[in-house]
Amino acid sequence: MATISRLSTPNSATSLSSTVKPRSAQPKIFIGFYKGSDFNAKVSSSKLAVRSNSALRGPLVVKCSQADGNGIPAKRTVLHDLYDKEGQSPWYDNLCRPVTDLLPLIASGVRGVTSNPAIFQKAISSSNAYNDQFRELVQSGKDIEAAYWELVVKDIQDACKLFESIYDQTDAGDGYVSVEVSPRLADDTNGTVEAAKYLHKVVDRRNVYIKIPATAACVPSIKDVISLGISVNVTLIFSLSRYEAVMDAYLDGLEASGLSDLSKVTSVASFFVSRVDTLIDKKLEKIGTPEALDLRGKAAVAQATLAYKLYQKKFSGPRWEALVKKGAKKQRVLWASTSVKNPAYPDTLYVAPLIGPDTVSTMPDQALQAFVDHGTVSRTIDSNVSEAEGIYSALEKLGIDWSDVGTQLELEGVDSFKKSFDSLLDTLQEKANSLKLVSL
Repeated sequence: MATISRLSTPNSATSLSSTVKPRSAQPKIFIGFYKGSDFNAKVSSSKLAVRSNSALRGPLVVKCSQADGNGIPAKRTVLHDLYDKEGQSPWYDNLCRPVTDLLPLIASGVRGVTSNPAIFQKAISSSNAYNDQFRELVQSGKDIEAAYWELVVKDIQDACKLFESIYDQTDAGDGYVSVEVSPRLADDTNGTVEAAKYLHKVVDRRNVYIKIPATAACVPSIKDVISLGISVNVTLIFSLSRYEAVMDAYLDGLEASGLSDLSKVTSVASFFVSRVDTLIDKKLEKIGTPEALDLRGKAAVAQATLAYKLYQKKFSGPRWEALVKKGAKKQRVLWASTSVKNPAYPDTLYVAPLIGPDTVSTMPDQALQAFVDHGTVSRTIDSNVSEAEGIYSALEKLGIDWSDVGTQLELEGVDSFKKSFDSLLDTLQEKANSLKLVSL
């Protein structure tokens, strides 16, 4: 996205993002992926590599490699404070082999993992770590898509094992790893239910979340899957109306389950943030008035704030209390798409203003690195609700149709995941052909 010159970032004392520190030149703690050849020469390429610099503030953070991984102790970080002091679970929005490279992140306070087709497309197509298993699968007669799912399932199973202790310590409240159904099923209600049942069965881990998109066709799928006792991460939520439908589907599913103990059937609702600003900012620039331009970078956090207000209302009252008596847990709202797309904005813009109890923030490398380095922990999610309502209404008055925004972003999100999924299958087919394993 092109940088917007003279952009007014939301940084006033009363702003929703007043808790966000602007980007600065202070030293960073880098979290990312690199190959064994890039490791510090003093560290064997068969081990985890650690970048150590006495000038860095905070913990040493280990990067994913293509070699075998080990966990090492990490210092206490703001991620621990995020959970212990404010009740928000920091998750990592990435997964690659070896999954044991997650161990230092877990030690640094990460409490769960999310994945999606784009993440696996990047992991599998850019690494040789999957080659041996892929070769064995194709030689055994698996077709390309079946082989893909086996690669994915192994990663999810291995990651689930690493977070199992957190799952146990929280009585199924945290420590989840998410795997998404095929994006080709986004308009297939029954197909999504069957895919969720299949993934739940083959992964066979207590702390797996099956990701289901919040498309109109899949909202009924959410209810059905929850009613079967399968825990769900609902993804690609971009609007308040769809979010409310997702919460209702969760409640309907719990009530339809017939289970006397609901404590192990849980869910998160992944409410996407940064993509909202990316789209609405373009609309505001097109409008071009001073009022419109002043609202850039404020829509996403405002809508997320109102989503949390909806969450608090939905999970209270007689209907919810009746489910609590059976052990039901709230469907926590999960802030997704937390990386900043516009370099003119503070790099913790979609994390720092959305801190609150019973929530999850899943962060890719960029956002996680920024928050560990200079994030501030304090309850912010409901500190400026009236301002959020004002921003939401002001955008409507300017002609921003929130329903249209949600629909467009949902279509773009589904399409993006489909393209990643199809691209990866093409890559695997090419790899199979290059190894002369199959000829289709």
